[in-house]
Amino acid sequence: MKQILPPNAKISKEAKETMQECVSEFISFVTAEASDHCHRERRKTVNGDDVCWALSSLGFDDYADPLRRYLHRYRELEGERAAAAAASHGVTAAAGGEEDGGGGGGDESSSSRCGLNVSGGQSTYFHVI
Repeated sequence: MKQILPPNAKISKEAKETMQECVSEFISFVTAEASDHCHRERRKTVNGDDVCWALSSLGFDDYADPLRRYLHRYRELEGERAAAAAASHGVTAAAGGEEDGGGGGGDESSSSRCGLNVSGGQSTYFHVI
């Protein structure tokens, strides 16, 4: 919050807490929409493409488009890192193995996947490796 304000500006603790509550509510709102979308498609993991879809579906296209571009660059970099790691260990990377275009199941521990497990009504974040 301070980056956008002049250097001498101060932000009250109440303002910071209010902003945090708003951001948390926004994240919950978008995540719920993405989770519902996955549930309708009979999938258990919310991925980045689902979050982008939810943002667009809820009318937040101004956020969805930059997030799609960021997600694409992130996946490219992760693919390059995986290829470099494989090369340093003498392993050849399989073509097209990690990305499935945001579709169904697959290995949730893949470095290009991070998401939210929505099975059984419980929400559990899993760690990106």
